[in-house]
Amino acid sequence: MTDLGNKHDYKQKALDRHKELRGKLSVTPKDTVEDAEKLSVYYTPGVGAVSTYVAEHPDEAKEYTGLNNTVAIVSDGSAVLGLGNLGPHGALPVMEGKSMLFKQFAGIDGVPIVLDVHSADEIVAAVKAIAPSFGAINLEDIGAPICFEVEERLKEELNIPVMHDDQHGTAVVVLAGLINAMKVVSKDLNDCKIVVSGVGAAGVAIMRLLNLYAPSLTIVACDSKGVINVDRNDLNPTKQLLLSEGIISSDASGSMSDALVGADIFVGVSQPGVLTPEMIKTMQKDPVIFALANPTPEVIPDIAREAGAAVVATGRSDFPNQVNNALAFPGIFRGALDNGVTQITDNHKIAAAEAIAAAVTSPVPEEVIPSIFTDSLSDLVSAVITS
Repeated sequence: MTDLGNKHDYKQKALDRHKELRGKLSVTPKDTVEDAEKLSVYYTPGVGAVSTYVAEHPDEAKEYTGLNNTVAIVSDGSAVLGLGNLGPHGALPVMEGKSMLFKQFAGIDGVPIVLDVHSADEIVAAVKAIAPSFGAINLEDIGAPICFEVEERLKEELNIPVMHDDQHGTAVVVLAGLINAMKVVSKDLNDCKIVVSGVGAAGVAIMRLLNLYAPSLTIVACDSKGVINVDRNDLNPTKQLLLSEGIISSDASGSMSDALVGADIFVGVSQPGVLTPEMIKTMQKDPVIFALANPTPEVIPDIAREAGAAVVATGRSDFPNQVNNALAFPGIFRGALDNGVTQITDNHKIAAAEAIAAAVTSPVPEEVIPSIFTDSLSDLVSAVITS
Protein backbone atom coordinates (compact mmCIF):
# COMPACT_ATOMS: atom_id res chain seq x y z
CA MET A 1 0.00 0.00 0.00
CA THR A 2 1.72 3.18 -1.21
CA ASP A 3 -1.19 5.59 -0.92
CA LEU A 4 -4.09 6.11 1.39
CA GLY A 5 -6.61 4.81 -1.12
CA ASN A 6 -10.36 4.73 -0.49
CA LYS A 7 -10.51 1.70 1.78
CA HIS A 8 -10.75 3.84 4.88
CA ASP A 9 -12.78 6.75 3.50
CA TYR A 10 -15.24 7.49 6.27
CA LYS A 11 -16.46 10.84 4.94
CA GLN A 12 -19.94 9.83 3.75
CA LYS A 13 -20.41 7.34 6.55
CA ALA A 14 -19.60 10.05 9.11
CA LEU A 15 -21.93 12.57 7.47
CA ASP A 16 -24.79 10.07 7.37
CA ARG A 17 -24.35 8.92 10.96
CA HIS A 18 -24.05 12.42 12.41
CA LYS A 19 -27.18 13.54 10.58
CA GLU A 20 -29.06 10.47 11.75
CA LEU A 21 -28.11 11.07 15.39
CA ARG A 22 -28.44 14.88 15.27
CA GLY A 23 -25.14 15.17 17.10
CA LYS A 24 -23.45 12.70 19.39
CA LEU A 25 -24.53 13.80 22.87
CA SER A 26 -27.52 13.94 25.17
CA VAL A 27 -28.01 14.75 28.87
CA THR A 28 -28.84 11.76 31.06
CA PRO A 29 -29.89 12.46 34.67
CA LYS A 30 -28.66 10.19 37.45
CA ASP A 31 -32.17 9.70 38.78
CA THR A 32 -35.74 10.13 37.54
CA VAL A 33 -38.35 12.64 38.69
CA GLU A 34 -41.51 10.56 38.62
CA ASP A 35 -43.32 11.88 41.69
CA ALA A 36 -43.80 14.99 43.84
CA GLU A 37 -41.41 13.70 46.51
CA LYS A 38 -38.44 13.60 44.16
CA LEU A 39 -39.46 16.88 42.55
CA SER A 40 -39.34 18.49 45.97
CA VAL A 41 -35.94 16.97 46.77
CA TYR A 42 -34.19 17.65 43.47
CA TYR A 43 -35.82 20.98 42.69
CA THR A 44 -37.92 23.35 44.75
CA PRO A 45 -38.14 23.55 47.71
CA GLY A 46 -35.42 21.07 48.68
CA VAL A 47 -32.71 22.29 46.34
CA GLY A 48 -32.73 25.64 48.12
CA ALA A 49 -31.12 24.01 51.15
CA VAL A 50 -28.36 22.60 48.98
CA SER A 51 -27.77 25.95 47.27
CA THR A 52 -27.54 27.74 50.60
CA TYR A 53 -25.16 25.17 52.04
CA VAL A 54 -22.86 25.19 49.00
CA ALA A 55 -22.83 29.00 48.94
CA GLU A 56 -21.67 28.98 52.56
CA HIS A 57 -19.21 26.11 52.03
CA PRO A 58 -17.84 26.55 48.46
CA ASP A 59 -14.99 24.12 49.10
CA GLU A 60 -17.61 21.38 49.39
CA ALA A 61 -19.35 22.20 46.10
CA LYS A 62 -17.78 19.17 44.43
CA GLU A 63 -19.46 16.94 47.02
CA TYR A 64 -22.96 18.21 46.21
CA THR A 65 -22.72 18.91 42.44
CA GLY A 66 -21.14 17.40 39.37
CA LEU A 67 -18.07 19.65 39.56
CA ASN A 68 -15.67 16.79 40.30
CA ASN A 69 -16.68 14.94 37.15
CA THR A 70 -17.30 17.72 34.64
CA VAL A 71 -14.80 19.16 32.15
CA ALA A 72 -15.42 22.04 29.75
CA ILE A 73 -14.09 21.31 26.27
CA VAL A 74 -13.48 24.81 24.92
CA SER A 75 -12.65 25.86 21.35
CA ASP A 76 -12.93 28.93 19.16
CA GLY A 77 -12.64 26.76 16.05
CA SER A 78 -9.53 28.53 14.81
CA ALA A 79 -7.46 25.36 14.27
CA VAL A 80 -9.81 22.40 13.84
CA LEU A 81 -7.89 19.14 13.33
CA GLY A 82 -5.74 19.72 10.23
CA LEU A 83 -8.54 21.62 8.52
CA GLY A 84 -7.72 25.14 9.69
CA ASN A 85 -10.04 27.90 10.86
CA LEU A 86 -13.56 26.44 10.58
CA GLY A 87 -15.10 28.62 13.26
CA PRO A 88 -17.26 27.54 16.21
CA HIS A 89 -19.83 25.52 14.25
CA GLY A 90 -17.07 23.65 12.46
CA ALA A 91 -15.47 22.87 15.83
CA LEU A 92 -18.64 21.55 17.48
CA PRO A 93 -18.63 18.02 15.97
CA VAL A 94 -15.03 17.58 17.14
CA MET A 95 -15.82 18.80 20.64
CA GLU A 96 -18.80 16.42 20.80
CA GLY A 97 -16.51 13.58 19.76
CA LYS A 98 -14.05 14.58 22.46
CA SER A 99 -16.88 14.44 24.97
CA MET A 100 -17.67 10.88 23.90
CA LEU A 101 -14.05 9.87 24.51
CA PHE A 102 -14.00 11.49 27.95
CA LYS A 103 -17.07 9.47 28.91
CA GLN A 104 -16.02 6.21 27.26
CA PHE A 105 -12.49 6.05 28.63
CA ALA A 106 -12.67 7.93 31.95
CA GLY A 107 -16.31 8.29 32.91
CA ILE A 108 -15.98 12.08 32.74
CA ASP A 109 -18.81 14.35 31.60
CA GLY A 110 -17.21 16.54 28.94
CA VAL A 111 -19.30 19.56 27.88
CA PRO A 112 -18.57 21.12 24.46
CA ILE A 113 -18.23 24.90 24.60
CA VAL A 114 -17.58 26.65 21.28
CA LEU A 115 -16.85 30.37 21.39
CA ASP A 116 -17.48 32.97 18.72
CA VAL A 117 -14.54 35.06 19.95
CA HIS A 118 -10.93 34.75 18.86
CA SER A 119 -8.60 37.10 20.73
CA ALA A 120 -6.70 35.90 23.79
CA ASP A 121 -8.46 38.47 25.99
CA GLU A 122 -11.93 37.39 24.81
CA ILE A 123 -11.26 33.66 25.16
CA VAL A 124 -9.74 34.07 28.62
CA ALA A 125 -12.65 36.21 29.76
CA ALA A 126 -15.23 33.73 28.45
CA VAL A 127 -13.56 30.72 30.06
CA LYS A 128 -13.14 32.50 33.39
CA ALA A 129 -16.82 33.43 33.31
CA ILE A 130 -17.98 29.81 32.87
CA ALA A 131 -15.29 28.19 35.04
CA PRO A 132 -17.45 27.91 38.20
CA SER A 133 -19.56 25.28 36.39
CA PHE A 134 -16.62 22.93 35.81
CA GLY A 135 -13.99 20.91 37.60
CA ALA A 136 -11.41 21.38 34.83
CA ILE A 137 -10.89 23.08 31.46
CA ASN A 138 -9.75 21.25 28.30
CA LEU A 139 -8.73 23.78 25.64
CA GLU A 140 -9.00 22.42 22.13
CA ASP A 141 -8.41 23.49 18.51
CA ILE A 142 -7.30 27.03 19.32
CA GLY A 143 -4.65 28.24 16.91
CA ALA A 144 -1.07 29.23 17.71
CA PRO A 145 0.29 31.54 18.98
CA ILE A 146 -2.87 32.68 20.81
CA CYS A 147 -3.28 29.22 22.37
CA PHE A 148 -0.04 29.63 24.33
CA GLU A 149 -1.12 32.89 25.94
CA VAL A 150 -4.64 31.63 26.64
CA GLU A 151 -3.44 28.52 28.43
CA GLU A 152 -0.80 30.29 30.50
CA ARG A 153 -3.17 33.02 31.62
CA LEU A 154 -5.93 30.59 32.56
CA LYS A 155 -3.50 28.40 34.49
CA GLU A 156 -2.46 31.45 36.50
CA GLU A 157 -5.94 32.84 37.05
CA LEU A 158 -8.02 29.72 37.76
CA ASN A 159 -7.71 27.24 40.62
CA ILE A 160 -8.80 24.25 38.54
CA PRO A 161 -6.75 22.19 36.05
CA VAL A 162 -6.36 23.73 32.58
CA MET A 163 -4.72 21.90 29.68
CA HIS A 164 -4.54 22.63 25.96
CA ASP A 165 -4.75 19.08 24.67
CA ASP A 166 -3.52 19.87 21.16
CA GLN A 167 -0.23 20.80 22.78
CA HIS A 168 0.25 18.52 25.71
CA GLY A 169 -1.83 15.46 24.87
CA THR A 170 0.09 15.14 21.62
CA ALA A 171 3.43 15.70 23.35
CA VAL A 172 2.70 13.06 26.00
CA VAL A 173 1.83 10.38 23.43
CA VAL A 174 4.81 11.27 21.21
CA LEU A 175 7.14 10.90 24.19
CA ALA A 176 5.52 7.58 25.12
CA GLY A 177 6.02 6.31 21.58
CA LEU A 178 9.64 7.45 21.44
CA ILE A 179 10.42 5.80 24.77
CA ASN A 180 9.39 2.48 23.27
CA ALA A 181 10.83 3.19 19.82
CA MET A 182 14.25 3.65 21.41
CA LYS A 183 13.93 0.15 22.87
CA VAL A 184 13.22 -1.23 19.40
CA VAL A 185 16.23 0.45 17.78
CA SER A 186 18.51 0.08 20.83
CA LYS A 187 19.29 3.77 21.20
CA ASP A 188 19.34 6.26 24.07
CA LEU A 189 17.09 9.23 23.38
CA ASN A 190 19.70 11.51 24.98
CA ASP A 191 22.20 10.50 22.30
CA CYS A 192 19.88 11.15 19.37
CA LYS A 193 19.25 13.95 16.92
CA ILE A 194 15.61 14.73 16.17
CA VAL A 195 14.17 16.92 13.44
CA VAL A 196 10.73 18.39 14.17
CA SER A 197 8.74 19.72 11.21
CA GLY A 198 6.10 22.17 12.36
CA VAL A 199 6.35 24.78 15.12
CA GLY A 200 2.71 25.25 15.97
CA ALA A 201 0.97 24.27 19.19
CA ALA A 202 1.82 20.57 19.03
CA GLY A 203 5.35 21.01 17.74
CA VAL A 204 6.32 23.47 20.46
CA ALA A 205 4.91 21.27 23.23
CA ILE A 206 6.61 18.16 21.84
CA MET A 207 9.99 19.87 21.76
CA ARG A 208 9.62 21.30 25.26
CA LEU A 209 8.62 17.94 26.76
CA LEU A 210 11.36 16.04 24.94
CA ASN A 211 13.93 18.55 26.15
CA LEU A 212 12.80 18.03 29.74
CA TYR A 213 12.83 14.24 29.45
CA ALA A 214 16.11 13.95 27.52
CA PRO A 215 18.14 17.16 28.08
CA SER A 216 21.04 16.00 25.88
CA LEU A 217 18.79 15.26 22.90
CA THR A 218 19.66 17.46 19.92
CA ILE A 219 16.46 19.06 18.58
CA VAL A 220 16.38 20.80 15.21
CA ALA A 221 13.15 22.66 14.45
CA CYS A 222 11.94 23.41 10.95
CA ASP A 223 9.11 25.53 9.61
CA SER A 224 7.98 26.18 6.05
CA LYS A 225 11.10 28.29 5.43
CA GLY A 226 13.62 25.76 6.69
CA VAL A 227 15.67 25.34 9.85
CA ILE A 228 14.99 27.80 12.67
CA ASN A 229 18.22 29.46 13.80
CA VAL A 230 19.58 32.70 15.21
CA ASP A 231 20.47 34.06 11.78
CA ARG A 232 16.84 34.33 10.69
CA ASN A 233 15.10 37.68 11.15
CA ASP A 234 11.56 36.44 10.49
CA LEU A 235 10.95 34.47 13.68
CA ASN A 236 7.91 35.02 15.87
CA PRO A 237 8.34 35.34 19.66
CA THR A 238 7.62 31.62 20.24
CA LYS A 239 10.39 30.53 17.89
CA GLN A 240 12.78 33.09 19.35
CA LEU A 241 12.03 31.78 22.83
CA LEU A 242 12.76 28.18 21.81
CA LEU A 243 16.20 29.35 20.68
CA SER A 244 16.95 31.60 23.65
CA GLU A 245 15.95 28.88 26.14
CA GLY A 246 18.19 26.35 24.40
CA ILE A 247 15.28 24.01 23.62
CA ILE A 248 16.32 23.78 19.96
CA SER A 249 19.71 23.79 18.33
CA SER A 250 21.04 27.19 17.26
CA ASP A 251 23.83 25.69 15.15
CA ALA A 252 21.81 24.01 12.38
CA SER A 253 20.89 25.79 9.16
CA GLY A 254 19.56 25.18 5.68
CA SER A 255 16.50 23.21 4.65
CA MET A 256 14.70 20.38 6.41
CA SER A 257 16.39 18.05 3.96
CA ASP A 258 19.77 19.34 5.15
CA ALA A 259 18.78 18.94 8.79
CA LEU A 260 17.73 15.32 8.31
CA VAL A 261 21.19 14.18 7.26
CA GLY A 262 22.42 11.97 10.10
CA ALA A 263 19.25 12.42 12.17
CA ASP A 264 17.85 9.53 14.20
CA ILE A 265 14.25 10.69 14.51
CA PHE A 266 11.75 12.72 12.48
CA VAL A 267 8.58 14.09 14.05
CA GLY A 268 6.18 15.83 11.70
CA VAL A 269 3.28 18.00 12.81
CA SER A 270 3.14 19.99 9.62
CA GLN A 271 1.96 19.20 6.09
CA PRO A 272 1.28 16.10 3.96
CA GLY A 273 4.09 14.79 1.80
CA VAL A 274 6.95 16.97 3.07
CA LEU A 275 9.14 13.95 3.93
CA THR A 276 10.50 12.02 0.94
CA PRO A 277 12.15 8.59 0.73
CA GLU A 278 15.35 10.29 -0.35
CA MET A 279 15.41 12.31 2.87
CA ILE A 280 14.84 9.22 5.00
CA LYS A 281 17.74 7.45 3.31
CA THR A 282 20.12 10.20 4.51
CA MET A 283 19.20 9.62 8.16
CA GLN A 284 21.01 7.32 10.57
CA LYS A 285 20.46 3.57 10.34
CA ASP A 286 17.03 2.47 11.61
CA PRO A 287 15.45 5.91 11.69
CA VAL A 288 12.23 6.51 13.63
CA ILE A 289 9.51 8.38 11.76
CA PHE A 290 6.51 9.98 13.47
CA ALA A 291 4.53 11.49 10.58
CA LEU A 292 1.55 13.04 12.37
CA ALA A 293 -0.09 15.40 9.88
CA ASN A 294 -3.77 14.47 9.74
CA PRO A 295 -5.51 13.07 7.80
CA THR A 296 -2.63 12.73 5.32
CA PRO A 297 0.79 12.23 6.95
CA GLU A 298 4.12 13.74 5.94
CA VAL A 299 5.00 10.38 4.41
CA ILE A 300 2.95 7.24 3.80
CA PRO A 301 4.05 4.50 6.26
CA ASP A 302 4.80 1.88 3.61
CA ILE A 303 6.96 4.33 1.70
CA ALA A 304 8.84 5.24 4.87
CA ARG A 305 9.52 1.59 5.69
CA GLU A 306 10.68 0.91 2.13
CA ALA A 307 13.16 3.78 2.57
CA GLY A 308 14.59 2.14 5.70
CA ALA A 309 12.48 3.43 8.59
CA ALA A 310 12.55 1.02 11.54
CA VAL A 311 9.50 2.45 13.33
CA VAL A 312 6.71 4.50 11.82
CA ALA A 313 3.84 6.23 13.62
CA THR A 314 1.04 8.41 12.26
CA GLY A 315 -2.04 10.15 13.59
CA ARG A 316 -4.37 7.73 11.83
CA SER A 317 -6.27 4.81 13.33
CA ASP A 318 -5.93 2.67 10.18
CA PHE A 319 -2.13 2.36 10.50
CA PRO A 320 -0.08 0.87 13.35
CA ASN A 321 1.20 3.16 16.11
CA GLN A 322 -1.48 5.83 16.17
CA VAL A 323 -0.48 8.95 18.09
CA ASN A 324 -3.90 9.66 19.53
CA ASN A 325 -4.43 12.23 22.27
CA ALA A 326 -7.17 10.00 23.66
CA LEU A 327 -4.43 7.77 25.06
CA ALA A 328 -3.53 10.58 27.42
CA PHE A 329 -6.21 13.17 28.17
CA PRO A 330 -8.92 10.95 29.74
CA GLY A 331 -6.52 9.56 32.34
CA ILE A 332 -4.79 12.88 32.96
CA PHE A 333 -8.07 14.67 33.69
CA ARG A 334 -9.45 11.70 35.64
CA GLY A 335 -6.41 11.75 37.89
CA ALA A 336 -6.52 15.53 38.29
CA LEU A 337 -10.19 15.49 39.29
CA ASP A 338 -9.90 12.52 41.64
CA ASN A 339 -6.65 13.53 43.32
CA GLY A 340 -7.27 17.22 43.94
CA VAL A 341 -4.69 18.39 41.40
CA THR A 342 -5.21 22.07 40.57
CA GLN A 343 -2.48 22.38 37.94
CA ILE A 344 -1.19 19.80 35.47
CA THR A 345 2.60 20.02 35.53
CA ASP A 346 5.43 18.88 33.28
CA ASN A 347 6.17 16.12 35.79
CA HIS A 348 2.58 14.91 35.39
CA LYS A 349 3.01 14.83 31.61
CA ILE A 350 6.24 12.83 31.79
CA ALA A 351 4.69 10.42 34.28
CA ALA A 352 1.70 9.99 31.97
CA ALA A 353 4.00 9.28 29.01
CA GLU A 354 5.89 6.67 30.99
CA ALA A 355 2.63 5.02 32.06
CA ILE A 356 1.40 4.90 28.45
CA ALA A 357 4.73 3.48 27.27
CA ALA A 358 4.65 0.82 29.99
CA ALA A 359 1.28 -0.39 28.67
CA VAL A 360 3.25 -1.95 25.79
CA THR A 361 5.11 -4.73 27.57
CA SER A 362 7.24 -5.88 24.60
CA PRO A 363 7.66 -3.07 22.04
CA VAL A 364 8.09 -4.11 18.41
CA PRO A 365 8.17 -1.93 15.27
CA GLU A 366 4.43 -2.34 14.72
CA GLU A 367 3.58 -1.61 18.35
CA VAL A 368 5.42 1.11 20.23
CA ILE A 369 2.19 2.89 21.13
CA PRO A 370 -0.69 1.02 22.79
CA SER A 371 -4.16 0.90 21.32
CA ILE A 372 -6.65 3.41 22.65
CA PHE A 373 -8.74 0.36 23.59
CA THR A 374 -6.08 -1.08 25.91
CA ASP A 375 -7.76 -2.28 29.09
CA SER A 376 -7.35 0.03 32.11
CA LEU A 377 -5.09 2.46 30.26
CA SER A 378 -6.94 5.45 31.69
CA ASP A 379 -6.54 3.98 35.18
CA LEU A 380 -2.79 3.57 34.67
CA VAL A 381 -2.46 7.20 33.62
CA SER A 382 -4.78 8.63 36.27
CA ALA A 383 -2.81 6.85 39.00
CA VAL A 384 0.28 8.97 38.30
CA ILE A 385 -1.52 12.33 38.25
CA THR A 386 -1.19 13.13 41.93
CA SER A 387 -0.67 16.30 43.95
